[in-house]
Amino acid sequence: MNNRQIVVQSLPDGTLTEDHFALQEAEMPAVGDGEVLLKTILMSIDAANRSWMQGATYRDAVKAGDVMATYSICEVVETNSPRVAVGDIVAAEAVWADYVVRPAHKVEKLPKVDQLSHLISVYGIAGKTAFHGLVSVGKPMAGETIVVSAAAGSVGGFVGQIGKALGCRVVGIAGGAEKCKWVVDELGFDACVDYRDAGLFKALRAECPDGIDVYFDNVGGTVLETVLALMNDKGRIACCGAISQYDTKAPTGPRNLPGLVVVKRLRMEGFIVMDFADDDAKAIRALQTWVRNGQIKVTEDIVEGLENAPKALIGLLAGDNKGKRMVRVAADPS
Repeated sequence: MNNRQIVVQSLPDGTLTEDHFALQEAEMPAVGDGEVLLKTILMSIDAANRSWMQGATYRDAVKAGDVMATYSICEVVETNSPRVAVGDIVAAEAVWADYVVRPAHKVEKLPKVDQLSHLISVYGIAGKTAFHGLVSVGKPMAGETIVVSAAAGSVGGFVGQIGKALGCRVVGIAGGAEKCKWVVDELGFDACVDYRDAGLFKALRAECPDGIDVYFDNVGGTVLETVLALMNDKGRIACCGAISQYDTKAPTGPRNLPGLVVVKRLRMEGFIVMDFADDDAKAIRALQTWVRNGQIKVTEDIVEGLENAPKALIGLLAGDNKGKRMVRVAADPS
């Protein structure tokens, strides 16, 4: 039996295209001592996939010839370790492939849930990133104003709903009138402004008459620059990503640093979701409570087929998703 995998054929110099990837057939990987063979069920699609192609970040760079790295939900189909059993559902740092071999101590056994995809969205990377970044880094208080960019995306949508659950005014930034309307009508944000409009500063100022206390930044660039000018003194900025900078030959950055940070005594802090792994149980407990109470709606954008992973990533970078994007490689186990 062969194993399909998607290789990074060449590194992009600018905009990512499907030509940068190639679908290949490989032999089934051999399972060594202490290892497990995993069948991929769902793969997370994240803007970070693109940033890994630009060089080393919090993980090694993805190079030409590598199978594209990802976070996956998998089923154990063969094991040479007492740590996990055949049939276990696990999370793993994996690759874009039907099957992958991992050391057993590097996979995480997952609890039984009604919907497996929720372990990637609200109870997975997206939900935990939103919770830890907003609660532990942004530290919002009831009555404060939170602004979140990429508000219709996987993390941004959860950030806004958590902010509302905590008693804050929440204003989103998204691309296009239709997305902005969806963020307000479906996710319950107080308002949402379109970053594509020329008057972003004025629109944001109108929706944040008391200034901005917490900004959850997913995009960087000129949007970050605009928000900085509206931050209140001692405001907090949680830097989660910079999606506007990943897919361009000419990255832009805020021109008013460090001046505004000093004058307004702002705190900007970058974070990675793994930084707060010790608090994951607390995050899941809170997220489950809010989902159960109807305070968080779970929106998932599932693309079918391993072969469509490149298209799914390219579309994500262009902002064509609503909610957490993932690729289904195999059906959920019955």
